[in-house]
Amino acid sequence: MDCTDIRNRLHAYLDQELDLPSATAVDQHLASCEACKKAYAEQSALQSALRSQATYHSAPAGLAQRIRARIGPKKERKVRFHWQQWLPMGAAVAATALLSWTAAIQYVSVSEDEATGERVIAGHARSIVTGHLADVASSDQHSVKPWLSSRLDYSLPVTDLTSAGFPLVGGRLDYLDQRSVAVLVYRHREHVINLFVWPLQEGSHVQPVRSLAKRGYNVLHWSDGGMAFWAVSDLNAAEMRDFAAAYTAAE
Repeated sequence: MDCTDIRNRLHAYLDQELDLPSATAVDQHLASCEACKKAYAEQSALQSALRSQATYHSAPAGLAQRIRARIGPKKERKVRFHWQQWLPMGAAVAATALLSWTAAIQYVSVSEDEATGERVIAGHARSIVTGHLADVASSDQHSVKPWLSSRLDYSLPVTDLTSAGFPLVGGRLDYLDQRSVAVLVYRHREHVINLFVWPLQEGSHVQPVRSLAKRGYNVLHWSDGGMAFWAVSDLNAAEMRDFAAAYTAAE
């Protein structure tokens, strides 16, 4: 992809709407192109500002009914049906249905955990490529937690893990599955760890720590206290487990 292609895809990339090959191609281009990286950082900052500061308005009650009343009832039209003319179209519809069914099988074969893992990896990679690790850069948990909580509809456990070798760097907002989520940022030597945190759906059960390894990243995820936790980094698996153990012990 050239710079024009990349910039045409930035909005979809920001909203995590690209497929994996396209997202990877954008990741690689941003890593080597300062101009596109700057354009991405500007769009990302604008998106974050809109999500955290913009005022949202709901449509007034009864609007849908008023629109339907204005349009009025649809008049039925009689259509002369010639079955011979519809045979080729019927075959095409059947073929399309078969392809759609096959694609659906392939899609559902990817587990929900794997799909979420891809999204948190994409969020982690964007923060590294753009250098935008934190909206609030501080090792003080008493500064990071209220900043995040004031911009979200939930509160999350925030703790500095310097004593365990994982100092808190700060926090930021990200966007995952059509909602804003919190990301706590930690370091271990030169490695960055992004910990995504969001509320579980009602009725969800506590889950022990599970792991994924994709695209050179290690991902650990678990749930506890009504929250889902997803940690991602290029740290090795053993040190990621040490991080998860330190965080859960400090909650």
